[in-house]
Amino acid sequence: MRRPRLVKAVHGRLAVEPDPAFEAEFARDLAQRCAPAEIMSLFRRFNQGEDHIDNLMRRICVRALARRCGDGLRIGPGVGLRHVETFEIGEGVTIGEQAVIQGRHDGRCVIGNKVWIGAQAFLDVRDAVLGDYVGWGPGARLLGSTHTGLPIGVPIIASDLLISPTTIEAEADIGVNAVILPGVTVGRGAIVGAGAVVTRDVPPYARAAGAPARVISSRMETMADEGVAK
Repeated sequence: MRRPRLVKAVHGRLAVEPDPAFEAEFARDLAQRCAPAEIMSLFRRFNQGEDHIDNLMRRICVRALARRCGDGLRIGPGVGLRHVETFEIGEGVTIGEQAVIQGRHDGRCVIGNKVWIGAQAFLDVRDAVLGDYVGWGPGARLLGSTHTGLPIGVPIIASDLLISPTTIEAEADIGVNAVILPGVTVGRGAIVGAGAVVTRDVPPYARAAGAPARVISSRMETMADEGVAK
C-alpha cells in the first residue's frame, strides 16, 4: 500500500527573477502604439500555446495593459481576461490554464505577490483584493456582484447590480471548487475547504468548510497544541 509523501512546496518558495529589460520596453511600445482592443487581440493570438514565445507574449500584453504588473508573471494557455486595465499584479504571480479573471471598466483588482490561481478558476474581480501568497484552488470561484432583483416586475437579470468589495487577505488558501460570495473577507492565513460556499467573513487563521461555510477549527489552536506536544 502506497503511503502519502511530504514534498517541498514549489511556487511559494521560488525566487522571483527580474524579467528581461526588453519586455518592459516592448510593453511600453505596445501601450503607446496600439489600442487596448488591439493588444487583447494579440493576447488571444498567443493564448493557446505553451512554448516560450506564447508565454512571453501573453505576459507582455498584460504588462502593456495593467495598471501595474510585477516580474515573473506566468499565464497558462486558454486564460480569459477582461478589463486588464484595472488590474494591479504583484511579483511572481501564476494564473492557471483556462482560468477566467473578469474585471469592470471602473473597477479595481489587486493580485498580490506570489499569488497562485489554479486552472479553471473564475474570479469576478470588479472590486477585489487578493493579498500576498494567496492560494486559489482549481475551479474555485469569486463572485463580486449580485443582481438586486428589484423592482419585482423586472426580470432579475435586468435589475441593477450591487458590487461589493471582496478581500482575500494574505496567506489565505481557497480550496478546490470553493465559492466566495460578494462582500466577504477571508482573513489572513485562513483555509477555506474544498467545495465550501462562503457567505460571511472568515476570521484570520480559521478553517472553514461546508455549504454554507462555517468555522470548524482554528489554525492557532493547532499551533498551540503542537507547541504543548513538543
